[in-house]
Amino acid sequence: MTTSRLHRPYFRNGPDHREGQDVSFADIVRAFGFRTVSIGKWVTKEEQQLAANLFFDALCDLMLLLGVPEQVISLNGSLSLAFGTGGQKYASAHYESGSKTLALAKNAGGGALAHEWFHAFDHYICRHLFTNTSRQQFASECWLKDANLIAHPLNQRLSRCFHCLFLEDNGKESNAYLKRAVALDKSLQTFYYAQPQELAARAFEAVIQHQSLKNAFLVQGTKQSNEAKLGLYPQDEHLEALSVAWLDYFYWLGQAIEHKA
Repeated sequence: MTTSRLHRPYFRNGPDHREGQDVSFADIVRAFGFRTVSIGKWVTKEEQQLAANLFFDALCDLMLLLGVPEQVISLNGSLSLAFGTGGQKYASAHYESGSKTLALAKNAGGGALAHEWFHAFDHYICRHLFTNTSRQQFASECWLKDANLIAHPLNQRLSRCFHCLFLEDNGKESNAYLKRAVALDKSLQTFYYAQPQELAARAFEAVIQHQSLKNAFLVQGTKQSNEAKLGLYPQDEHLEALSVAWLDYFYWLGQAIEHKA
């Protein structure tokens, strides 16, 4: 009998959010306000318990890192979770925009949570950031297409994040991060790494892994993986600038929500 990857230790150095107790996926739904949660029929009770604890710790760590309340993590109750339900071929994790579901595979999804969560956020925030968008569009893609920005201080901050993500300071040229992804896609004769939403999600997970609070179930692989060695994650000064921009945006988003409440 093979041992599930869930049994392997995932390094984290964050606080004890669960006070040493087990939690369930139902607890996670109640705590964060997720719309639904689906568990695959081949997930054992033991695996479900391990996964629930890992998810809870990772989501609490993400909330702490971003400085936001629970409702941001569940995208105002619109996001669903799925674990071990099958998913897409060759994908250990994915975000399904049609059903607004973040799904992790049972044996290969650990470390991809931050990446997939940002896909969900990128999709959710699009209609709040721009006018005349479709239900399937992502904010990162619309920003690059010069969509009409809705006037709001938070939207201005988010727009500056995308500027830092894709462009040089002068706002006229693609930055090295974007150029490396385009070059790799060209060599592979594909269009994947340079997709705006993939560039954005990789940058976000790199920012999260760059912080002092570590959680390997939330994010791993932005430093030493093959993709990292190919330059597919932001590096050095760019990573520092992105960290400042993104964490500033989420801090003020959290402040706006808490003051509104």
